[in-house]
Amino acid sequence: MGRLDGKRALITGGTTGIGFAIAERFLHEGAAVAVTGRDPGLGKRAEGVLRGVGDACFQRADADDPDAVLQSVAAAVDHLGALDILVNNAGIGVDARLLDTTLADFDRVMNVNLRGCLLYAQAAYPHLARRRGCMIHIASDAGVWGEQAIGLYSVSKAAVLMLGKMLALDGGPDGVRSNVLCPGDTWPGMRHMAPPGQDHRPGSGDWPVPPIGRIGEARDVAAAAVFYASGEAEFITGTSLLVDGGMTAGYLQRERSG
Repeated sequence: MGRLDGKRALITGGTTGIGFAIAERFLHEGAAVAVTGRDPGLGKRAEGVLRGVGDACFQRADADDPDAVLQSVAAAVDHLGALDILVNNAGIGVDARLLDTTLADFDRVMNVNLRGCLLYAQAAYPHLARRRGCMIHIASDAGVWGEQAIGLYSVSKAAVLMLGKMLALDGGPDGVRSNVLCPGDTWPGMRHMAPPGQDHRPGSGDWPVPPIGRIGEARDVAAAAVFYASGEAEFITGTSLLVDGGMTAGYLQRERSG
């Protein structure tokens, strides 16, 4: 018996990385899932893999397009029959200092990372309220302690932390919970973290190893998402959970040789 038996979930940005891992883990826990993404090729490939595990479908949608958001939520509910869980995972970033970020990139990142979360929350809310469901928003440790090299991304994810709290207040009377997960560096990394004016980054770069001794994996975030979505968290709302291997615990003093 799975921890999410009979639950129906919509996961944005669910065709790769953390979103895909959450979808796959939800299926193993007994849920049915719908995933969204911008790339139909990646979407169909993800759908094929996920259907090998359980009831899954792909809906093409851009999180910054209000019409696409509404259509994808309606299509997901039509396929699933209801909606218990919304995972706001779609996100992009710019690999640049905030002072070097163009207005066009500012609008693009904020529209996906922040406005997209709100659009999905508003569209999904009536369905979640009928079943006392929940929302899980994927922010970042960069929204907790800022990272200068990806300044705008940090700003957007800090805003997602507060958005999750406000939605918890709004959803309380209907029993709709809202919580935020803050992953640290997680392999294989986010595809849409690129230099200004670009859409895809060339590589993941060199990441510092957190105190726990390894780089995070998508499965680590998926496990936390299962907890937030399960009945075990029925009295938990308005919270944020770091999944970062201890990176934000404090400065780590390394031994110096010589």
